[in-house]
Amino acid sequence: MNQAEGPVGRRIIVVDDDAGVREMVAEYLTQHGFSVRTADSAAAFDRLFAAEHADLILLDVNMPGEDGFSLARRLRAAKVTTPIIMLTAMGDVIDRVVGLEIGSDDYIVKPFDLRELRARIAAVLRRIAPAVDEAKTKEDAHRVAFGAVVLDLDARRLIRADGSEEKLTAMEFDLLQAFARHPNRVLSRDTLLDLAHHKEMEPFDRSIDIRIARLRRKIETDPSKPQVIKTERGGGYIFVSRPNS
Repeated sequence: MNQAEGPVGRRIIVVDDDAGVREMVAEYLTQHGFSVRTADSAAAFDRLFAAEHADLILLDVNMPGEDGFSLARRLRAAKVTTPIIMLTAMGDVIDRVVGLEIGSDDYIVKPFDLRELRARIAAVLRRIAPAVDEAKTKEDAHRVAFGAVVLDLDARRLIRADGSEEKLTAMEFDLLQAFARHPNRVLSRDTLLDLAHHKEMEPFDRSIDIRIARLRRKIETDPSKPQVIKTERGGGYIFVSRPNS
């Protein structure tokens, strides 16, 4: 891939209610090294974006329900800095101006040439590359993957792959936070209770084992054969941050 094609693996979400456009763009960009997810509405986008952020959003203006302008305004109001390229079927100057005023980084009018779209994507990504890398570093610092789910340390939320939330008790969150901050390290029951700030509990109280068992039901593919939080016989527990597949 040459430089004009953009960085390999950059994550793009294509938001368009036209299935033909979504499939065409996704197939083309995937062939050129991008990681592409698609959404047919603002609500579907919200679920995808909650599960994993993107490096760039291709956003159709005219969609039923919440339109592209409204979604873009909402993202910028929430301080989301991910670059946005608006897709519009209209060549009206007003639409282009509105898109830029609400915070989009570029626009392209339908029907468009896929090579031009790729060139515009590459140009935007090159322009904001340092900011994207910095944002990703910050994101990674407070979002920790536990198998197929993600723990958001700032929001104190456990997020499933579909973007929905898995409810946690305060103690469960504190235990996951302790594991997240000490990956691939055996933690005794005593250490876990200390890190989770529950010193009033006895270190060999079986309640901590019960809580670990409950956590496994929320994060493990097969709780009976844990691969994310493993038991170390006589030692305690260990969070395997990259379990073997």
